[in-house]
Amino acid sequence: MSTATTNITVYTEGTPNPATMKFLVNKLLINNSVDFPNKESAEKSPFAKELFRFNFVNGVFFASNFVTITKSEDSDWADIEPLLKEYVKGAVESEMQILEHEQKTEEFEGTETEIKIQQILNDYVRPAVEQDGGAISYRSFNEGIVTVELRGSCSGCPSSTITLKAGIENLLKRMVPEVTEVVSEAL
Repeated sequence: MSTATTNITVYTEGTPNPATMKFLVNKLLINNSVDFPNKESAEKSPFAKELFRFNFVNGVFFASNFVTITKSEDSDWADIEPLLKEYVKGAVESEMQILEHEQKTEEFEGTETEIKIQQILNDYVRPAVEQDGGAISYRSFNEGIVTVELRGSCSGCPSSTITLKAGIENLLKRMVPEVTEVVSEAL
């Protein structure tokens, strides 16, 4: 057993959503993504539950090596960012659980077209959306319309509609001729 410890570093990045900040760490936190859009949804996440103890935290989202935190309107990042950065560092160092039971990774299912759509979303769109502190999930494909769910910093982001229509929809229409439109499912 190794006794070497990794020094955890945390750095922040802004996201296209001004109410969210991405806290990146030099360690894999989770193999998939999980969204806690409110305090009530965080019941099975010790890490998220603790973050919601801060009265200025309105949302928590985890993916790979980062946590995206959504703040309340009346708080200022300049005031809360150092506090959250230190908290995230301590939580990761103490190996606080994100989930009481790890979720299974998504497997692609459906028709050949649906599997192709899911693969494109996973390979091309997911990495770009995660870079902005969010996540995208495939929901359905019906009569040419692909329905997705946007989470993390993408949920409620002013530029998410542009990303959805100009980016994701154009990509899918080009790669899967059966696609006519992409819409986001309301949370």
